[in-house]
Amino acid sequence: MNIQIFGTKKCNDTKKAERFFKERGIRYQFIDMKEKGMSKGEFTSVAQANGGIDNMLDPDCRDQDMLSLIRYLAEEDKIEKILENPQVIRTPVVRNGKLSTLGYQPDVWKKWE
Repeated sequence: MNIQIFGTKKCNDTKKAERFFKERGIRYQFIDMKEKGMSKGEFTSVAQANGGIDNMLDPDCRDQDMLSLIRYLAEEDKIEKILENPQVIRTPVVRNGKLSTLGYQPDVWKKWE
């Protein structure tokens, strides 16, 4: 298993995801989206695995103005704008190879074990 957790240090769901894998002794790599973010390739593969770009967006994010702007952009411009503003992505993004989840989803992660 090659687990990557994309999130922020302040996000409670990200902390819960880290705890989930720690408690099971599963090694993971934490990527702080405020410092590094996702590459375009990573973002695209996660978006495909989770039903598209719109599912990647966090409807409850603090930056509602940016979220509204992104929703009205053309598809080809959306990815760039989202990657420039990772605060609009639903976290944590947990990847295991080609599999991935958005948000806290321990039931799905248990099936990966």
